[in-house]
Amino acid sequence: MPLEDNGQTRSDWAWSIAVGGIATVSFAIFVLFAWYFSATLFLIFAGILLGVGLNALTELLARVMGGPHALRLTAVCLLLAALLGGVVFLGGSTIADQTKVLSTTLKSQIVNVKSFLDRHGVDTSYLDFGGLGTDADGAPKPETPAKPAPTTGTEPKTNNLPSASAFASSGGAIVSQTLKIILGAVGALGNFFIVLFLGLSFAAQPSVYRKGVLSLTPKKYRADMTDIVDRISDTLERWLIAQMITMVAVGAVTWIGLMLIGVPSAFILGVQAGLLAFIPTVGALLAGLIVVLASLASGWVAAASAFVLFLGVHAMESYVLTPILQRQALDIPPATLFAFQIMLGIVFGVWGLALALPVLAIIKVVIDFLREDDDASSAPIVKAA
Repeated sequence: MPLEDNGQTRSDWAWSIAVGGIATVSFAIFVLFAWYFSATLFLIFAGILLGVGLNALTELLARVMGGPHALRLTAVCLLLAALLGGVVFLGGSTIADQTKVLSTTLKSQIVNVKSFLDRHGVDTSYLDFGGLGTDADGAPKPETPAKPAPTTGTEPKTNNLPSASAFASSGGAIVSQTLKIILGAVGALGNFFIVLFLGLSFAAQPSVYRKGVLSLTPKKYRADMTDIVDRISDTLERWLIAQMITMVAVGAVTWIGLMLIGVPSAFILGVQAGLLAFIPTVGALLAGLIVVLASLASGWVAAASAFVLFLGVHAMESYVLTPILQRQALDIPPATLFAFQIMLGIVFGVWGLALALPVLAIIKVVIDFLREDDDASSAPIVKAA
């Protein structure tokens, strides 16, 4: 090999090693960043999903009424706010009462199930019920009376006032618990407003953010990136519309069915079933478990009827609504989706479990695009005679 060719080969090898090393280090930094700031990234992703959903509803409204995008988005937001305000105004007290009754019922039924398993030889000591045994019936367990102190000839004077250290410890405990409650409420409310602000911002000017993403892509790959972004947007919009319809149907059928069975707190159980329908598979199982546990307080007949209702709602969701509404939106095997949900749930917690499906949908869109590109490049070129 000539000397100059040998030097060029070494230069190419050095460049390839340098690029590979930089890419590996960059990927490792990205993984560490995503790991430590996963909650923030999922919060931003939830805001993007809200924006996509609002934009999808706005585009649906365009088929009914004309006007600019801002006017239709305002109409959609006012309609959703009116529906939410109507539910809170008409059934706010009912929701609060049913939520309190449902919480007490679930606690007592969990304790009953634990006692039943203990009586039949099933070890439940590894389960942490968080002290539900004392909260289920509202009465604390009787304490063992303290032994009286030995009497002496001269009894000391009793002082009923607590000491200064007791005052300080009680005050510190009250302040710490109050701060925890306040910080928790502020954090949850802050996350809600962050998601709401991001969703409204993305829905108000979707073209601006689309152009911003495309402008960060090199010109060589900008056409491919445009195709990927459009496919992802279309897939998420169709999936969100189908998911909204599914959630409303599941919540309404569960509410009406439990009300006919005679289960208390039927409305709030229907609401939670509809909300948990956003999470495929895991959400349905959790909603069914809550419904059956809440129905145990009304007797075994009501619990069996609620279980049959859960099976019917699950069959309606899996074999009627999902194939009809989401046939053109997503085509992901159930086992693949469930495994991906479990993996993200273990790694990232509740955020990963709730948002596993849209994340997997985005990954599937990218994989399908790359596969089409590979098939097109490997297809033989047939010359015309």
